[in-house]
Order: sequence, then structure tokens, then C-alpha cells
Amino acid sequence: MPLSPGPFTGRTLTELARDLRAGLTSAAELTERALDAIAERDPELNAFVTVDADGARAAARAADAELAAGTWHGPLHGVPVAVKDLIMTAGLRTTAGSRHFAEHVPDSDATCVARLRRGGAVIVGKTTTHEFAYGPTGDRSANGPSRNPHDPARMSGGSSGGSAAAVAAGLVPLALGTDTGGSVRIPAALCGVAGFKPAYGAISAAGVFPLSLSFDHVGVLAGDARDCLLAYRALADDPSGVADPVPGDVRVAWLDPAGFFAGDPRVVDVARQLAGDVPEVRLPDGLADGLRETYTVIQSCETSAVHAERLTGAPELFDAEVLERLSAAALTPGWRLVRAMNARPVLAALADALFDRHDVLALPTVPITAPPLGLRESELDGRPIAVRAALLSLTSPWNVLKLPALTVPAGTVDGLPVGLQFVCRPGDEHLLFAAAAARGA
Repeated sequence: MPLSPGPFTGRTLTELARDLRAGLTSAAELTERALDAIAERDPELNAFVTVDADGARAAARAADAELAAGTWHGPLHGVPVAVKDLIMTAGLRTTAGSRHFAEHVPDSDATCVARLRRGGAVIVGKTTTHEFAYGPTGDRSANGPSRNPHDPARMSGGSSGGSAAAVAAGLVPLALGTDTGGSVRIPAALCGVAGFKPAYGAISAAGVFPLSLSFDHVGVLAGDARDCLLAYRALADDPSGVADPVPGDVRVAWLDPAGFFAGDPRVVDVARQLAGDVPEVRLPDGLADGLRETYTVIQSCETSAVHAERLTGAPELFDAEVLERLSAAALTPGWRLVRAMNARPVLAALADALFDRHDVLALPTVPITAPPLGLRESELDGRPIAVRAALLSLTSPWNVLKLPALTVPAGTVDGLPVGLQFVCRPGDEHLLFAAAAARGA
């Protein structure tokens, strides 16, 4: 079945800003459209944990009053935005998808939320996250699984699944997510929207509940790459850090994804077609295995440290699968962590050589389409695959390496979205967005 459009389907931030400034619409009107659409579609999608109708209406009235007085804060002014339920919002419940924080109401905003408000954005609610962001499937949360708008029997992806579902369904034009191993890009790709993970630390993670501190990123999800860029500038520590994409030659290379994971060839073909006729590069020997080991070990140890007291004091409040994974992670020996930390700069140097002759690497975002909810083991071309490992395989390396990465919609396989991922060195983000723009994304 075709995806039913929502009020913000196909509406860009630039178009919304133009209409707001011209008086063709108002923040109050946009907010009511968002709230009505959420009320209609969210019982099916479960994209939202909490909807703040009163707070959104008050913020919209304030945004309209400022516009009437001649004050415009930028492209987010008056725009309805959703925030992942891992990110602190003053006076608005933030559960991290867990019964541990079922009634938690923060006293202050995360830095990224404060910047949203400073930009005049209207926060309509908090979106479903995999419990404590510890999973790429998006289907283990205290409030239930977020569902894929293209097929509600399938995963949205995780852990920012609710944010992706909300944007894909056109309930909001923009949402915040977090990305530790792909948690912005995986759901964006599976739901058919754009998602951007900036370089490590480019958007402050202060006030975001941690998963793995040395991998955690704040990112954005929107209908297209241009809107991701506009949102990034509003949230970044250095808002002038990314210039406008300039049409011209960007040295893009196709990175053979088989070096990381041998995925569905149909998915790879769809992504390859959007990448275009570009040179192909392969991973240096040992890089994929080294990155996979480094990611697994460091994340396991850092996540165990975050949850040590909860694991011993109230394990029954965890989702059973999340508890099993956390308990296994806690058994990781210290010597593996030391080796992984020492390996990280060596792996970074190996990966950096891929950019010596190319500005941007292109590869599929996820090597499979959205699996059915709850699926953990599957088959691909007659061979068994672990669903979590497949979902993370092409995104987590760039968290280890702290590199900017952008996913854009590339097409479909069996009616389900496929994403194309672009990766660059920090400082070359304008080339990342130029590569996407050149391909109509």
C-alpha cells in the first residue's frame, strides 16, 4: 500500500518559512495540523511517547507574536518539531523508553533543545526510542514498538525509530534523534527519510541520556538533505561550520559494502544506482573487523558503566531483551577495552587513507530492508543473518571514526525504502551535502 501523506509530506523548511513570513500560514495553524495528524496516525505508528499539545500551542502563539513584531529566528521559527525521548526537555516527561524513568520530568533542557527553542521551533512531543537507545531495531520500549509507516508490521529501525516514523508519515517536518551506532541513519533509511549524524561533538550532547559517551552523537531527521543542513546549523556549536553546497565536482567514490556485510544485492543495487557512475574503492584489509570489534567492546563497557546500579538494584524494570544484552555487555573484560582504545587511532589512520583521492564515500545505509517487528534471525540468499548485526554493519564504523554521515532516500525494494549513505572527513560537510544535492536528495 502507498504511504498515506501527512500535512508535512513534501513540505520543506524553506517553504514553511516562506509561507510563515508571508502570512500565508501561522505557527498556530501548523501546530494544529501536526497535533491533528498525530492524533489520527499515532495509534497505528506509536511514534510518540508524549504529546505536549498545551506546550506546543503556547510556543506557537509566542512564535506568531514574534513574527507579527518583525522578529524571525531562522528556518525553524514556528515549525513543529519532535524530540527523541532520550533528550531532556524541561517540564516535559523524558522516559528514555524505560520503566526506570516512567515519570521522569527534567528540570532543564538539553543544550540541543534549548537551541531549538531559541530558534523559535515548536516542540510538539517526545518520540519513541528503543529502551535507553540500546538497539537498532526500535521495537523494545516501555511504550511499545515504533512502527514503520510503509508497513506497520515492520520495524521503524532504532533507536530513533519514533522520530523517523513521525517524519516519514508527515506528522512533523523535522525531528531530533541520537546516533551511537547508526540510531539516526538506520531508522531514516528504513522509513525513507533523510538523516544526518554530524562529526562527533559538533552538536552538544549535554542533557542527552548517555548510551556510550565516546560514540554518542545528536543528529537530525527530515524529509531531505537540505532540511537536515538547515536544522544542523541551528543546533551546531559552530553554526557557520558548514557552507552552502556549491554545485560542481565532488569526488565521490563507491565503497564496496561487502567488506563490512554482504547484504541484499537488490538493496545494494538501488543504492549504487543513485550513487551514479563513480569510482569504486575497497576497505583496507582488517579494517572492517577492527572497527566491528572496537565498536562492540567500547560500547559494551561504556553502556555497562551507565547502567551498573540499575542492573544490580532494579533489573526487573528493564525490557527482558535489553536486560539480557546489558548483562552480557557487563562481562566484557578490561583487557579487551584497553586493546580497543589503543586500536582506535590506528583504525582511524587506515580509514583516513580512503579520503586521499576522494572527498565523499557512498555506500548503502542499511544492507537490508525493514525486517518484521521482533525478528532477530533471518536468512539472506540461503545464509543466516543476525538482524541487529546487519542493521548496524554499515553505520557503526563511522561512529568509531567520529566522521560525519548523511543518509538520503535512494528508492525501494518490494515497496520498502532503501537509503544511500554519504561519509566525509570533518570539515568537508559542504561536500557531503553537495553530493546529495547533485543526486536530487
